[in-house]
Amino acid sequence: MLSQTKLQLFKFASLHFLPKPLHLSTSSRTTKISCISLLKKCKSMQQLKQIQTQILITGLHQSGDILNKLMVCCTDPSIGNLHYAERIFNYIDIPGLFIYNLMIKGFTKNGSFRKAVLLFRQLREEGLSPDNFTYPFVFKAIGCLGEVREGEMVYGFVVKNGLEFDTYVCNSLMDMYAEVGKVENLKQVFEEMPKRDVVSWNILISGFVKCRRYEDAVDVFRLMQRQSSLMPDEATVVSTLSACTALKMLGLGKEIHRYVCEKLGFTIKIGNALIDMYCKCGHLSIARQIFYDMPIKTVICSTSMVSGYVNCGQLDKARELFEKIPVRDIVLWTAMINGYVQFNRFDEAVALFREMQIKRVCPDRFTLVALLTGCAQSGTLVQGQWIHGYIDENKITIDAVVGTAIIEMYAKCGFIEKSLEIFNGLQEKDTASWTSIICGLAMNGKTSKALELFSEMEQTGIKPDDITFIGVLSACSHGGLVEEGRKHFTSMTKVYQIEPKLEHYGCLIDLLARAGQLDEAEELIEKIPNVNNEVIIPLCGALLSACRTHGNVEMGERVAKRLVGIDYGDSSVHSLLANIYASADRWEDVTKVRRKMKNLGVKKVPGCSLVDVNGNVHEFLAGNASHQK
Repeated sequence: MLSQTKLQLFKFASLHFLPKPLHLSTSSRTTKISCISLLKKCKSMQQLKQIQTQILITGLHQSGDILNKLMVCCTDPSIGNLHYAERIFNYIDIPGLFIYNLMIKGFTKNGSFRKAVLLFRQLREEGLSPDNFTYPFVFKAIGCLGEVREGEMVYGFVVKNGLEFDTYVCNSLMDMYAEVGKVENLKQVFEEMPKRDVVSWNILISGFVKCRRYEDAVDVFRLMQRQSSLMPDEATVVSTLSACTALKMLGLGKEIHRYVCEKLGFTIKIGNALIDMYCKCGHLSIARQIFYDMPIKTVICSTSMVSGYVNCGQLDKARELFEKIPVRDIVLWTAMINGYVQFNRFDEAVALFREMQIKRVCPDRFTLVALLTGCAQSGTLVQGQWIHGYIDENKITIDAVVGTAIIEMYAKCGFIEKSLEIFNGLQEKDTASWTSIICGLAMNGKTSKALELFSEMEQTGIKPDDITFIGVLSACSHGGLVEEGRKHFTSMTKVYQIEPKLEHYGCLIDLLARAGQLDEAEELIEKIPNVNNEVIIPLCGALLSACRTHGNVEMGERVAKRLVGIDYGDSSVHSLLANIYASADRWEDVTKVRRKMKNLGVKKVPGCSLVDVNGNVHEFLAGNASHQK
């Protein structure tokens, strides 16, 4: 209740600053029942304040039931105001558990997670025992804050209160573990639950999906089908379909689709998930049928359908659908722009971005990253500088994601000093940021600086990834640092447990080949585990090129013979071998190779150049005079 001092202040504030009390008919007395009835019918904050004034005038504020109902209305987001509820709460001398629960729930739903946790601590300091309505919202707040230790401490209170087997509390505990990525804890709580409802199963499945444990999510869904009498609901279906999408498990996706048609029924969320699954599994015809059968087409399902067309390379169909969608959000605009960038139609991406500006749709960082990626791919510095200027003019924060895209754009356009300037100005640098600048420096021949920054990256405690090592090995290759390259290649596997990929082997073989250590390069190719043609062709191609540079005809013949046996249609193999013979004055062999190319119908692919003129990229083919310029 309200203490005497606080009551006087509360009355003064209410009578002087709140509206006039709600008028009651003369036939009814202001009783506890009538006040509660008024609160139940309350539709707005204005009405709520009038009822509150009436309560204070009649002295009914001392009633716990009325105070509880008043706080219910204040914390209701549809009619109340949480800030106002907090002010009333601060006047209450000894709030009961019910009011504490209301405030904790209100703060959590409002995103004020720290306040919710602090209120929970205050509740315990007041000697109150939390119940199964308190803990779920406390765990939700802790999960959103990512404070695992705090969550484990609160779980200790759960056990102390004897609520460790309460389904509602266990579900919220599982949700917290899923939020902070503690998958094993999530699984353990589920397994120890004596009674599980459909929400329990849903949280476990969605938790696995959230933590990218897609196979586990599918296994739990199968387990639910076998061991539980509970029927999968909308949440079960949507989460499992997300796992199917990630794993490209079209069979299970179709099975769930049948279940939806026969037993569960379609909802907007299920329709969105099915469209996304079929699109990403390459079954556009089924996705299109679901899309056109949906009575209400949300921007989410429209975006999935546009992205589906984009991923299958059907950009014109994607644009056609895009133009028909009446309401487009930034995600949809970005999906279409990204599609143009992905398929090297950069001019159309820029034109669409300009149209987006005309329609006053503000781009987000993902839109700008897509455009900057397009600039980097096409080498259009002028457009890249314009986008960078747009970011600065509109005071868009250059975080790690945007910063990485700008660094890559300037590096690929040859302005490595500008890349370094952007990198040094970043407040927060993640693995991608470091990798981008290291690869950029390597690409621009700045070997020493690239390796210096890699060493600095290791010292700061940021773990490099497989792409970082491509940059490092590439830098070693450009600098001819054989020992340094060997050392980094070894540390990649032994220190960072990163399995070498084609690109890593390619860099090391290129390094050895440039240094003239062809025998070691050939041995390395032979030692590559699980070798297949996709790996062998580019690696042997690099070695064959080195054979030409160093005039090693014997090895060149051996490597070329191996390559021709795999892919006889590749003109570069025949051309390199002919050049090797030519450098050794073996002209008869040159003639044989060229005759063989003619007999096999192998034609040399013409060289190509891209030239940026006033922001427009022009393509020129060797020997082709058809370009208008």
